[in-house]
Amino acid sequence: MGTSGSDAQALAQRSADAMYAADGASQRLGIEITDVAPGRATARMRITADMVNGHGIAHGGYVFLLADTAFAFACNTYGDQVVARGASIVFVAAARAGDELVAIGEERRRYGRNGVYDITVRRTGANDVVAEFRGESHTMRRSEG
Repeated sequence: MGTSGSDAQALAQRSADAMYAADGASQRLGIEITDVAPGRATARMRITADMVNGHGIAHGGYVFLLADTAFAFACNTYGDQVVARGASIVFVAAARAGDELVAIGEERRRYGRNGVYDITVRRTGANDVVAEFRGESHTMRRSEG
């Protein structure tokens, strides 16, 4: 039996709310989850002076972390316990202190207990692409229904 759109959206939001409440890393870094839907999530983060490297640009690890966060929230919108089984990133442009980045994650395919998600990280305002991330997920535990 299928789940209605409104039930699926409510489950996605409940899943995101519960996950964020336990996500100290995202909270401490000021990452906000601004939108969720089944198989989708949007995360925002401002680059601070503490996040730049010796070249004066955002450390790639922080950009990866933001993309990984959008990925995690997107693949955990079905009520299941889902983890990353792999991820890769391509850095397209540099971000700097003061830039606000937005990562939009979208499910490409779920098959069996696995999934593939694409996340685009953009600089808000200019809306230019900073990075492209692809994550592969694995469902550890299915929800009870």
